[in-house]
Amino acid sequence: MSTQQFEQVIALIDDANNQDPNKVWNGNIEWPKERLYSERMTEMLMRFKPEAKDVIKIAVRAQHILRWKSLRSDYPLGKQGYHQWRTELYSFHAERVAELMQQAGYEQVEIDQVKQAVGKKSIKRNPDTQLLEDVAGLVFVEHYMFEFANKHPEYTEEKWMGIILKTWKKMSDDAHQFVLDGGITLPAPLQGLIVKAIS
Repeated sequence: MSTQQFEQVIALIDDANNQDPNKVWNGNIEWPKERLYSERMTEMLMRFKPEAKDVIKIAVRAQHILRWKSLRSDYPLGKQGYHQWRTELYSFHAERVAELMQQAGYEQVEIDQVKQAVGKKSIKRNPDTQLLEDVAGLVFVEHYMFEFANKHPEYTEEKWMGIILKTWKKMSDDAHQFVLDGGITLPAPLQGLIVKAIS
């Protein structure tokens, strides 16, 4: 794996996510939604595990690659439809990043490592997949949990406790300690509820 290959595949991922028609504001800059998400994932990885290997950096950057092309609305309503969408979504992301890695000249063994992580294979057993899951959880809490809360004012405290605990349980002990040590900024309006849930 060369520096040139790494830089090429990151550029290809960014080019793909720059096509996102959904736009969001961060400060006074408008971003393609999934490009901003990928930048936040990379930034969190560098805070949490700065020594991470390049295959993880690629997987983290590609976690939501081209997500807008696989819509929840294309699947049946209800839990079964949701789980079908999520399962196929993981495979969709894994296949897309694999294609870009092949384009950049990566060996199959490295492509398979990234596909395993992005495809969410063997969480808790595969360290690469678990690290990706940790970073995703940390990014969700710091950047997206409050936004999600605003979309669901009907949720009770009990419902929110369940959501927080579900996120917490997906994360490793290292990620738990990172949160407890102040490694991320908790959304102020939810801080009390988060502390209550994880304690």
